[in-house]
Amino acid sequence: MDPQAPKKRGRKPKPKEDKKDEPKMKESTTTKRTAHQHAVDDKYTHWKSLVPVLYDWLANHNLVWPSLSCRWGPQLEQATYKNRQRLYLSEQTDGSVPNTLVIANCEVVKPRVAAAEHISQFNEEARSPFVKKHKTIIHPGEVNRIRELPQNTKIVATHTDSPDVLIWDVEAQPNRHAVLGATNSRPDLILTGHQDNAEFALAMCPTEPYVLSGGKDKSVVLWSIQDHITSSATDPATAKSAGSSGSIIKQSPKPGDGNDKAADGPSVGPRGIYNGHEDTVEDVTFCPSRSSVALVMTHALYYGMLELAQAQSLRSADNSVRMFDRRNLTSNGVGSPINKFEGHSAAVLCVQWSPDKSSVFGSSAEDGLLNIWDYEKVGKKVEQGPRTTNYPAGLFFQHAGHRDKVVDFHWNASDPWTVVSVSDDCDSTGGGGTLQIWRMSDLIYRPQDEVLAELEKFKAHESRIIANSSSISAAWILNLRQSLCILCLKLQNDCIQGALTWVV
Repeated sequence: MDPQAPKKRGRKPKPKEDKKDEPKMKESTTTKRTAHQHAVDDKYTHWKSLVPVLYDWLANHNLVWPSLSCRWGPQLEQATYKNRQRLYLSEQTDGSVPNTLVIANCEVVKPRVAAAEHISQFNEEARSPFVKKHKTIIHPGEVNRIRELPQNTKIVATHTDSPDVLIWDVEAQPNRHAVLGATNSRPDLILTGHQDNAEFALAMCPTEPYVLSGGKDKSVVLWSIQDHITSSATDPATAKSAGSSGSIIKQSPKPGDGNDKAADGPSVGPRGIYNGHEDTVEDVTFCPSRSSVALVMTHALYYGMLELAQAQSLRSADNSVRMFDRRNLTSNGVGSPINKFEGHSAAVLCVQWSPDKSSVFGSSAEDGLLNIWDYEKVGKKVEQGPRTTNYPAGLFFQHAGHRDKVVDFHWNASDPWTVVSVSDDCDSTGGGGTLQIWRMSDLIYRPQDEVLAELEKFKAHESRIIANSSSISAAWILNLRQSLCILCLKLQNDCIQGALTWVV
């Protein structure tokens, strides 16, 4: 296999074994897997014990089939204690049933509502009551990537193992029953232009209805959904049926009625095709503030001003995230990173800027971790406490709830600091992988002076309780103090330890 070939971000393929040494290799492989699984389980158990301290809310959902992508859709309803919101997932099946694009309803609990004992007492092999399937779309092939249109999050684009990008109006699409032999749902629009498969590189513009894609043909292709709307308006056959659903996508007659080929749907060609890459384009993104600017990743993976750094040989990936200042790049896009973030022990798969703070971004990797970074913390002098641990510069939170590669995650723009993440840990969970929806404690990301003030109030309140009540056990108080100590030591980059010596 060519070492330069792009990696598939699904289940790990089964290792090929020499039949001559098959018994010995099987025994060795089994021993290594058992040891690795024990290490993973120990780490996971430790993480789960800290959930009440680290998180404001967490929901764990065991999937039926692996999902390679997860995205937030529109918020549907706001209530006193929770909000209801669409969630987009994929189902990568084994062929016994069709691959699907899943539209789910998710109940997102509001900040400081969930009780600590509730968020920590979940069953890893169970479905979460907060996630319920709403609709199923039978997808032509595996769903490798899902991206929503920011101007209308009911419109999503999907990548599969083909040159085309498929556009779906998920509210207009009918609900389908995924059974063997069922015909594919019909996409509302097909974007053509790639000459080879385009599997993962996909982005939607935050300001205009533009779609950007990269593929194995080493090209980046740009489309405008507006081109289809314009052409539909001049076509009497489509104009007559358009507009009834209020969709940005103008429908052909009888949309989504199930066809054997996705190519039966309407299509639109590209606005531009950009060449110059020497290998598969692995990811693309638009600049958040300028629709005319896009950054692309090949084996050096650009995302905004971030690069998922991998060497030319995938087997020597350095597992880091690098930040570049576009003003310092040369005309051919070459430049030195201004920061390098090293906190993963395996290849980085996904990075994304936070919508809640401009200096914060997340990175997920094959090591099962989702790291949250703040580049403003890099280089800042911090107060060192007696039990200081050397953390990577800029790292201020590490989500360790997944037990294998975290293939995708998405910040929730409607619910601050809330993240959905999905992992391919089928062997550990006894299912199709794990979906987790979580929000770190606000004591972690709020300004330090606010955190200190709140903890001082808590300290005074605790003292009054101890003075006025004999029913509270010493063990409870010790547990509370230890929890606060863990919080302060692990989650504020050791900046406030000196001011919190009273905790212990």
